[in-house]
Amino acid sequence: MIDKRTPISVPEAQKRVMDAAKRGTQKEWVPITQADGRTLAEAVYADHDIPPFDRSPLDGFAVQSEDTKNATSETPVYLEVMETVGAGHVAKPVTKPGQAVRVMTGTMMPEGCDAICMFELTNEVIKDGKTYIEVKRSFKIGDFVSFKGEETKKGDALMQEGTLITPGVKAVLATFGYATVPVTKKPKVGIFATGTELLEVNEPMEPGKIRNSNAYMVASQVENAGASGQYYGKLADDFDACYKAIKSSVENVDMLITTGGVSVGDFDFLPAIYEKLGATVLFNKIAQRPGSVTTVAELDGKLLFGLSGNPSACFVGFELYTRPAISMFLGSKTPYLTQTKATLTKDFPKANPFTRFIRSEIGYKGDGTLTTGPVGFDKSSTVTSLAHTSCFTVLPGGSRGFEAGDQVDVLLVDGPRSAQSLVLPKKD
Repeated sequence: MIDKRTPISVPEAQKRVMDAAKRGTQKEWVPITQADGRTLAEAVYADHDIPPFDRSPLDGFAVQSEDTKNATSETPVYLEVMETVGAGHVAKPVTKPGQAVRVMTGTMMPEGCDAICMFELTNEVIKDGKTYIEVKRSFKIGDFVSFKGEETKKGDALMQEGTLITPGVKAVLATFGYATVPVTKKPKVGIFATGTELLEVNEPMEPGKIRNSNAYMVASQVENAGASGQYYGKLADDFDACYKAIKSSVENVDMLITTGGVSVGDFDFLPAIYEKLGATVLFNKIAQRPGSVTTVAELDGKLLFGLSGNPSACFVGFELYTRPAISMFLGSKTPYLTQTKATLTKDFPKANPFTRFIRSEIGYKGDGTLTTGPVGFDKSSTVTSLAHTSCFTVLPGGSRGFEAGDQVDVLLVDGPRSAQSLVLPKKD
């Protein structure tokens, strides 16, 4: 147990969490219709060529390029159309010079033909009851033909283990016959909200009480991260009851989240509970605002996340530390929020020794570059701003404030993930 609360940097805190995080090892097969948002438990390889045969990529005429070598606008050539064939059907072989086949997109190339002439480059002519096409330009072997295996060859690696299953990924899985999909079993994440002052969402307001928003917010974040949340309810400010509930639940989950109880008040029991459990505390103070008292411990290979009871601090703590650990469990190679640059739209003149994560919204300037600015009241207890938060504006600790127009770092809450953890600029 760490007794003295010495703050560590956010990047160091992220590193300690990820060094202790475990990769899930259990695999399950789910129907492709239920695979959205899951992660692949193994790499996927092509079991056949794509395309599986030479085919036409457009509506046109399959021709023999040799027949067109002398075709010009002044001296067109005329080719007899032998038949019309749609995708899924096979044309008869073309065996004589001067013959062509009308084909639709995706049709297998007729045997004997080696180029495609698109409809708009031809004119159809009827002579003696037969249909001909007038061709006014020459074609080379392979013109406008999609060749077997040009996109993917049998045995090619398509997607790596840990890939998030999106609509595009499902298209690939369906193409290669994955009626059921191998996915990593979701980690089970237990959730407690601590504090005698908490009311449940369906309970009327009382003097001195607040409704429990954190548990529902965190449960949603857990599901959004790809895990399965298990809400165990509220814990009153009683050490023995809290210890018993946490000790019992941690045996049945892969990770445990508690909100509240990690500060230094008389009823903040989590540090002592971690000590009694025999957990190894990775850190109990971070040089950040909000959420400086965020505490993470490890017990028998399981991570215990002690997030702040203040809603904004709880939200930030989850995104910086818990989400990456869940992503690690699922095998993702991109577990972190993406970091980029944006132009600050509001002054923050007061210097702060800790790195600040301002709940913000991404905007765009006329030239397409990003802007960032706060979406509401900037205190750790704030709830309403979270509904509009699409990024965190990162203001590193130092001896100066920030002005509108400054280029600052942002972490994208909504958007693609990154393989890179937070990189803080040097302090002034």
